[in-house]
Amino acid sequence: MRELSTLKDEVAAWQSVAKRIADTLELTALGDDSLGAELAAEVEAVEAEVNRLEFETLLSGEYDRHDAVFSINAGAGGTDSQDFAAMLLRMYLRWAEDRNYKTDIVDTAEGEEAGIKSVTVAVGGKYAYGYLKSEKGVHRLVRLSPFDSAHRRHTSFVGVEVYPDVEEAGEVEINASDLKIETYRASSAGGQNVQKNETAIRITHLPTGIVVTCQNERSQTQNRANAMKVLRAKLLDMQREEREKEMAALKGEHKKAEWGSQIRSYVLHPYQMVKDHRTDHETGNTAAVLDGRLNEFMEAYLRATVGRETA
Repeated sequence: MRELSTLKDEVAAWQSVAKRIADTLELTALGDDSLGAELAAEVEAVEAEVNRLEFETLLSGEYDRHDAVFSINAGAGGTDSQDFAAMLLRMYLRWAEDRNYKTDIVDTAEGEEAGIKSVTVAVGGKYAYGYLKSEKGVHRLVRLSPFDSAHRRHTSFVGVEVYPDVEEAGEVEINASDLKIETYRASSAGGQNVQKNETAIRITHLPTGIVVTCQNERSQTQNRANAMKVLRAKLLDMQREEREKEMAALKGEHKKAEWGSQIRSYVLHPYQMVKDHRTDHETGNTAAVLDGRLNEFMEAYLRATVGRETA
């Protein structure tokens, strides 16, 4: 029923555009010069809507319409890396806000001096996973470090993982006997507002070794539900990667999905530039990108990979 509703909405959107085009052509045929400005504005609006709908046809992967779960993990670079992780979190939250997506921070591990060590966020909205899957990989920051007393240039790295959020239990089978569930007291930065009750949840999936923690909710029940959501998403992504490896082996290709080479660089010194190394798309407006203007990078990646993905 959900798929049927989604398809009906898509058909209705194209029918609406077709009607607007027909109405505009009728008004143009009247030859009324006083309608010139109004017609020009409508043509521009219709063109923008057609471009948007045309691009969404590229989001045809198996889970592209689903909600998403993404995690940010500080890597090499110490405090600078943890600060960079916080910068990326703000960037993605602003991007989601601009698209009217709902976000929920499921779990956070604060940095010792600044920033965050890791964070997991659930994102709800049409094509959330379809867009966010372009962000999976290693991100690199080059800047003059505010944490270096000599104010030297530092390079730091952050890893971003993105998973589709699946609601159907049948898509991922999880046996209760495969889970080790632990509870502990949630804590916040600086040790403040420590929960007296053990509301935080740590779930270990024994067959794969995947560990998921959730502590941001005051209810143990809610934390458990969020932890299971993240675990399902990670297990589904693992299954998908296994299928991709099998397909790559059949094609005689070898794809690496490991920490190492960055997908995007954010350079703040000695010049200003954000560059995606997969598509060569770049901009000098680093402030706008870090403020959430990511659509151009996402669309460039998705256009470059259309027809080459299996999910």
